[in-house]
Amino acid sequence: MTTKAVTMLTRRALRIQQSPGCVLYIFTLTACEILQIADISRVSRDQSGDLIGYQRPEVRHHVQEIVDYLDNEQVIFPNPIIIALPSTVRFISGRGPKVGDGNTDQGKLEIPLPDNGDPKAGWIVDGQQRALALARAKRQDLCVPVNAFVTDSIDIQRDQFLRINNSKPLPRGLVTELLPTISSPLPPRLALRRMPSALCDLFNSDENSPFNGLIKRSSTDKNLRKQAVVTDTSVVKMLEESLTSPSGCLFPYRNITSGETDFAGIWQVVLTYWTAVKRTFPEAWGKPPTQSRLMHGAGIRAVGRLMDRIMTTIDPRSETAVDSVLEELSLIAPHCHWTSGSWEGLDMRWNDIQNVPRHTNELSNYLIRVYVRAKAAQR
Repeated sequence: MTTKAVTMLTRRALRIQQSPGCVLYIFTLTACEILQIADISRVSRDQSGDLIGYQRPEVRHHVQEIVDYLDNEQVIFPNPIIIALPSTVRFISGRGPKVGDGNTDQGKLEIPLPDNGDPKAGWIVDGQQRALALARAKRQDLCVPVNAFVTDSIDIQRDQFLRINNSKPLPRGLVTELLPTISSPLPPRLALRRMPSALCDLFNSDENSPFNGLIKRSSTDKNLRKQAVVTDTSVVKMLEESLTSPSGCLFPYRNITSGETDFAGIWQVVLTYWTAVKRTFPEAWGKPPTQSRLMHGAGIRAVGRLMDRIMTTIDPRSETAVDSVLEELSLIAPHCHWTSGSWEGLDMRWNDIQNVPRHTNELSNYLIRVYVRAKAAQR
C-alpha cells in the first residue's frame, strides 16, 4: 500500500516554549497563503444540536474598509493573524550554535496543505476580518505576521478565542453561547455567565421547554430565525439576575463557598415557572417582540423578577407545582397588556415599552406591586 505524499508549506519560524507542552510559533505568510492553510470556523450547530465553530459572522463593511486600506501604495500591517495548527505540523530546528537562547529556537515550520478537498490544517482564532480582507486585496504577495499555537482540541481553540477577544466588542450573544463549551477556568466575569448560558441552551433545545426553538442564538440557522423570537441575551440576563441576587429564587441553589451549583434543581424551577407563564398568556407566547411585549427583553426580565417572588413559596418538585404557579399568575394576568391596550399603572401603551433599564424596572415594579396587593387581598 502506498502512502500519499503530503505537500508542505515551509516557512522560517521562531519557536517559543511558553510552558510545558505549550509551544508558540511566530512566522510570516503572504496574503494569499493564509486562507490556503487556515479556515474560518463560524459558529453553528450540527444535526444533533451540538455547538461547532466559534467565529463571529463576517462583517462586510469592516472587511471592505481593510481591503481599501490594503490596496493603497503605503501599507503597514503590524497586527498578527492568530492561527491554531494541528499536531501534524513539523518544526525542524536550524543548525548551528547560535540558533536558540534557551527560550526561543529558530528553524523551519512545515505546514501540510490540503489536497483534493481535504480540510485545511489550521483555524483562524483571531483576525477573521483581516484574513478575509487580505484574501480580497489586490496585492497577494503582501507579507503579514502570524502567531500560531498547536492543538487538536476545538475546546482549547474556543478558550483562546474568548480570552483573546475578551476586551474587544464581541457580540454578546456569541460570547454567551460559547461559554458552556469552555471547560478550562475562565475569568470571574465570564465564569459567572456560564451557568445562565447553559440553562439558555437547555431552554432552547429541550422538547419540554416552553422556549423550545424560540431563542435566537448566534448559531441559529437562518431558516429558523423567523421562529426564534427571543434574544438569548434577554434570557441569560434574567437567569443571571436570579442566580446572583440574594433575593433571587435561584440563588439558594448555588453554594458560594464550594462553587457547586444544583443545576437539576434550578432547571426544575425555571421549567415549572415558564411553563406556567406560557399557559397563562397563550395569545402572547411565541410571537415576535413587535407583536408581543412578553417576548420582548423588558417583558422577559420583568416576568423573571416576578419569578423570584412566586417561586420562593412553591416546591417545583411537587406534582401540582405548575398548577400552583398558574394560580399565582392568575392574580396579575388581568392587569397585563402584552399584545394590545395600555398598561394602566404605567401610563403607557402596550408597545411603548422598550428594552431599556427604566422601562424594564417600571414594568417589573408594576407586576410585583400588583401581585403583592392581590396576595394581601386574599388574606
